Amino acid sequence: MANDNENKSIKMRDVADHVGVSVATVSRALRNPEQVSPAVRARIAAAIDTLGYLPDPAARALASTRSDLIAVILPSVSNNVFADVMDGIYAAAEGTRYSVQLGYSRYSPLSEENLTKLFLRQRPAGIVVTGIDQTDATKTLLGQANCPVVQIMETGPEPYDRMIGFSHYDAARVATAHLIAQGYRAPGFLGARMDPRTQRRLHGFRDELRAQGLEEGRRVHTTTRPSSVTLGSYLLGELLSVAPETDAVFCINDDLALGAMFEAQRRNLRVPESLGICGFNDMEMMGAAEPALTSVRTFRREMGEGAIQMILDALAEKAPASEPVLDLGFEVVARTSTQRGG
Repeated sequence: MANDNENKSIKMRDVADHVGVSVATVSRALRNPEQVSPAVRARIAAAIDTLGYLPDPAARALASTRSDLIAVILPSVSNNVFADVMDGIYAAAEGTRYSVQLGYSRYSPLSEENLTKLFLRQRPAGIVVTGIDQTDATKTLLGQANCPVVQIMETGPEPYDRMIGFSHYDAARVATAHLIAQGYRAPGFLGARMDPRTQRRLHGFRDELRAQGLEEGRRVHTTTRPSSVTLGSYLLGELLSVAPETDAVFCINDDLALGAMFEAQRRNLRVPESLGICGFNDMEMMGAAEPALTSVRTFRREMGEGAIQMILDALAEKAPASEPVLDLGFEVVARTSTQRGG
């Protein structure tokens, strides 16, 4: 596949030579496609994709036909958070003419870039990507895509097209404020993988501590390892070894929170009296745990459904009911694990 610098050097002559037609024929196909037979237009369109001539706005106009494919790129196949998103995506696509094709980037921006290129060559009816932290090349591809593009799981100021999600930064600040309001004065942070959305949660935690006049100390404990319940236990143990004054933990997901609870129980730490615990995402297990665990509820299924509906509305040329960015918000669901009282 040509890189960006090579793409910029591709000329109309290259497309013509690749197809075996004249430059004039390529030019007519781009500017007045009705003057060129469908078969030749299809060959020219294929050559444009192969050679990387898509950045030309006129070339993009040639791709007027789309498949019945909706492409979805998610970072993980094993994370239950994304299982809920997919449930919403499939529910919204069911009964339509469109089929869903999945790609998993494994949290790799380069893999996401390659998947984006692969899907766009298939002329999808729409494409769903996760978050706002794509590579520059992916940003260019999505910004020039000849189909609706929806970013999910996050909100930001400059969508490529449409966006549905929430602010991870704001959610972390509100969750941290909840812990402080309950009387915890030395809250800590447990984080895993540390992808950009997790980094924004950490920033929210830190900013809320500062806003409330509390010191961070050594109470931020993170790893780039994938999250798990076992890891949550391990991280809490490490945190308490360097910051024994920690009286609460804000965990970047519910797996870590559940593991932290198990570790607290092994250490005979009473939850919530000696240690408050707050998770993130509010999976079903949080309410079923004993004690029940506080968590930040996010509306994942609704994000999946909403993303597909945005694509369907765009394909039907319906004017959006609101701005391109749809913020679904979040909710701190307070349960026993943080009910110590201020």
